[in-house]
Amino acid sequence: MPPGNRPEVQIRPAVFPTDKNTVSDLHRAYAQSLPIKLDFQGFEEELAGLPGRYDVEKGGAVFLAYTISSNNCTSNNDDPSCALRATPHLNESQHFIGVVALRAIHTKTPVPTCELKRLYLTSSSRGLGVSKLLMDAVLARARELGYKEMLLDTLGTMTTARRLYESYNFQETEKYYESVPGAVFYKLIL
Repeated sequence: MPPGNRPEVQIRPAVFPTDKNTVSDLHRAYAQSLPIKLDFQGFEEELAGLPGRYDVEKGGAVFLAYTISSNNCTSNNDDPSCALRATPHLNESQHFIGVVALRAIHTKTPVPTCELKRLYLTSSSRGLGVSKLLMDAVLARARELGYKEMLLDTLGTMTTARRLYESYNFQETEKYYESVPGAVFYKLIL
C-alpha cells in the first residue's frame, strides 16, 4: 500500500467491560492463527473472565490498535473484520486491528516482573508498523507500573515475532513455566 494511502493507526487502553468482546475476538483470532491449542494456558477461562489478570487494578493492561474509517458494515456484509468494529456507544469508525496484553507474574526472584501476552495483528494490518506501536505502549505502561523486567514466550517458528522482540533487546532466557515443545522464552530488563 503506498504510504499516502496508509490508514492512521492509533493505540488506546482497552476499557472493560465495554471492550471485552473486542479483546476476546482479537484473542480468539490470535489463538486460531497458532499451530497449537492454548488449552494448557486455560485460554477459554481467560476469555470468559476478561480482564482477569490483565485488570489495571492487578497491575495489568490491554492495548488496542485501531484505524479510523467509515463504517461500511451491514448485517449482510461478509467482511470478517466487521465483527471487530467498535460497538455503537463507542466510536463506530474505530476498526480494531491489533491487541497486546500485560500482566503481573510471580517469579523466584524478588524483582517486580510482568509478562507480555497475546500480541496479535490482523492480517490486513501487517506491515503498517502496528506491532511497534503496541510494543511501545505496553513497554511504557510496564515501566509506569514499576516493573523491572518483562517475560514472554513464543514459538520458535514465529520468526517475525522473535525478530520484533529481539529488536527491543529481549534476550532468550530459561523457561519460566511449562509450555509446549518448541517454545522460546524471552526476558527484557526494563
